[in-house]
Amino acid sequence: MSADNAAVNFSELVNKNKQTLARLKESPRLLLHRRDGEDLVLTTAAKAEQDQTVVSAASRMLSAMARREPGSMELLLDILPEAFPWVRFLPEPDVHAFAVELVDTMRAADSIGNNASVAQMLTAWQHTAEVHSDPVLFAALTQDHGTDYGPVRHP
Repeated sequence: MSADNAAVNFSELVNKNKQTLARLKESPRLLLHRRDGEDLVLTTAAKAEQDQTVVSAASRMLSAMARREPGSMELLLDILPEAFPWVRFLPEPDVHAFAVELVDTMRAADSIGNNASVAQMLTAWQHTAEVHSDPVLFAALTQDHGTDYGPVRHP
């Protein structure tokens, strides 16, 4: 969350709900710190709808641009290192695969109104770049150990 968002303990919302909720007039979001769980973000329904509208518009524009304009994929490939500096560690074919998957995943996520898959995909690609950036780790993970360790248990 950005610095212009207010933060309070969750107990303040419970104990002083009117004063705490009044802070939403000063800040677009309110970060609620919890002792027993993950922090929460409180915002108004109108603000949440605005945020979703912006993300949806950006996703649709990127998807349409990537599919229609000649040379747009090349432009996307050119700007990816500025938006995601870690793509510099990916092999060239992976950068292209990342670009295609990013556009497709953003479009699909927008169609269901849930961006969790985009965040998950970005994290997975960033971890892939981290592996490629470390020669020792890359060697360890790509080395043929000559042994089958059996089936992997479902997490």
